[in-house]
Amino acid sequence: MLFLGFGSGLPFYLVYNTLSAWLRQEGIQRSKIGMLAWVGLIFTLQFLWAPFVDRVPLPGLQRLLGRRRSWMLLAQLGIVAALVNLSVAHPAADLEQVAVGALFLAFFAATQDISMNAWRIESAPDSEQGAMAAAYQIGYRGGLICSSAGALGLAEFAGWHASYATMAGLGMVGVITTLLVREPQRRGAVVGEHQEERVREWLASRAHWPRFARTAGAAFVGAVVCPLTDFIGRFPVRVAALLLLLIGCYRLTDFTMGVMANPFYIDHGYSLGQIATIVKFVGLGLSMIGVLLSGVVIARYGIMRALVLGSLLVISSNLGFAWLASTHGPTVLGLGFANGLDNMALALHGTALIAFLSALTSARYTATQYALFSSLYALPGKLLEGTSGYVVDAIGYPHFFMYTAALSIPSLLLIFLLTRPANRHALP
Repeated sequence: MLFLGFGSGLPFYLVYNTLSAWLRQEGIQRSKIGMLAWVGLIFTLQFLWAPFVDRVPLPGLQRLLGRRRSWMLLAQLGIVAALVNLSVAHPAADLEQVAVGALFLAFFAATQDISMNAWRIESAPDSEQGAMAAAYQIGYRGGLICSSAGALGLAEFAGWHASYATMAGLGMVGVITTLLVREPQRRGAVVGEHQEERVREWLASRAHWPRFARTAGAAFVGAVVCPLTDFIGRFPVRVAALLLLLIGCYRLTDFTMGVMANPFYIDHGYSLGQIATIVKFVGLGLSMIGVLLSGVVIARYGIMRALVLGSLLVISSNLGFAWLASTHGPTVLGLGFANGLDNMALALHGTALIAFLSALTSARYTATQYALFSSLYALPGKLLEGTSGYVVDAIGYPHFFMYTAALSIPSLLLIFLLTRPANRHALP
């Protein structure tokens, strides 16, 4: 899980923060950088093809590797190819080529997440999902460090093309790991399309339809409708609505602030070398502390308290960036403080959310339900993220970071409502 997490984290910043630094150095306007972040909406739409990943076998590969590993391998090879394509792009001359390359990278990265999250949930019982999430997050943070600090450092000394080509080589870590791990045994009952009650009812009511239409419709009902009704049926309507609202609100701050972090560093006068050094030595250490802390908090105090602590730390880290933005010149100490706190906060924040979503996911519809949850937590943040450049231009960096800090308040209110005695008994 550690190495698979690394492969999952590697492409993320190469679509967002690191790419935004490259574009800013090329003189691309902040408003265009912010809008380019909408490429990441691919991550929020992954539920559209998650049912195919969940159920459709890949010819040849499934027989050799199994369903989860075959899809993981296909996605990882796509990531490598997309990074190679970006490594030969020229943003100033052809921004559209960069946008298309980022779009393909996001698509394959999202597909990898669908299959990998299913592999993680099916490979361990519920009692070990916290540990699996922590191992995933440690590897994921390592991938983020390589694709941010590592990529920025390489760009400083060897140029952006060599940096992205190196990242493509690191993408082989995921490929090798996928070939070495075992295909998991599904812990839930594997339900065939014609064994599901809703599918049987649908087929019975449409017996007059042509066979191909009945087959396609049954596949859609079994792959999309049944996972949704399964989730809603496991919780009271009030609790299900609060859970979905919490998932949608929890990462608003992360997404809205994230794409503007590197442009802020550059606009504030930091060099790529300074950014890379601070992220590498301070960010890596404190992010690992955050992951370990999250494992302890989840084990001793439960997922809901971990979610609360994660939100409070994210609010604090964004207020730290607001303070840094109000200073008159770049200081390495200030960058280390803001970035270190942010890395620790995001590590705890992300690990708690992964454990929370894993607990909500039914083993009968692993890939589809988790992809739906992932899409839901990303969609509102992605929509706000695309406007972040305009917000910075309008109110400046100090007020922008105060605004992003305030975006975590709704999730705290929703957690409070969910943990009230009337709702607490229905939580996983």
